[in-house]
Amino acid sequence: MENKADTSTVLKKEAKNPGKLTRMFLTLYDVFQFIVRFFREGFLPPYEGKELLRQCYDIGYRSLLLISTTGFITGMVFTKQSRPSLAEFGATSWLPSLVAIALLRTLAPLLTALIAAGKVGSSIGAELGSMRVTEQIDAMEVSATNPFKFLVTTRVLASTITIPILTFYTAMIGMLGALLNVSLSEGTSPTAFFQTALESITFLDITASTIKAILFGFTIGIVGCYQGYNSSKGTEGVGKAANSSVVIGMFLIFIEEVVSVQFFGLFRT
Repeated sequence: MENKADTSTVLKKEAKNPGKLTRMFLTLYDVFQFIVRFFREGFLPPYEGKELLRQCYDIGYRSLLLISTTGFITGMVFTKQSRPSLAEFGATSWLPSLVAIALLRTLAPLLTALIAAGKVGSSIGAELGSMRVTEQIDAMEVSATNPFKFLVTTRVLASTITIPILTFYTAMIGMLGALLNVSLSEGTSPTAFFQTALESITFLDITASTIKAILFGFTIGIVGCYQGYNSSKGTEGVGKAANSSVVIGMFLIFIEEVVSVQFFGLFRT
């Protein structure tokens, strides 16, 4: 009898305090349900068009200055660092093509996503986390408003739409930085620079960059919203939600970058 009682006590403790592996699978299941709910809520009326536009503006405006500065510096530095290697083979004329391919294929999507994950992802996590802690989300549910559609769906869609636009903006700003460096060093005209650069860009490069940017934007939005929407434990939970949104978002972006490079590489061979 004592053994049976001890066994039932242990089972009750395990039910209350599941192991790490169990918690991981429960979290993955919650994330899966969260994503499924987004797709269910996001494409069914009513649509929150005004809030979606406001979120798109906020995400773009919040990241524009930092992305502009970083993209311009990246284009200049990458060009300057690549010149000595190409000069050894007498191929400095390839610089515009090299910079254009590097920016469009990898640097622009990755750079934009990482900046947005730190700037936008943390803001979404902290904003929704504070709303959860102060019971504003519960108040919206009581007032017959769908908080998931208004708060989560709009932010995820906004980041998914805005990050691709910012990606091509980053590529353009990076090319301007490269143009400045090439013009000062070799006296290349803007017309010759962009003509050489654009000749090396293919439809596959544009498609791959767009798909990656959409995937990165969706990841930033869904991670930030999940962490904030499910936060708890007062102000500590808000800080944890903001921090987790950045860390997890950046980690997933790097994983997606590795997978996408391997996938799109199959079409280039």
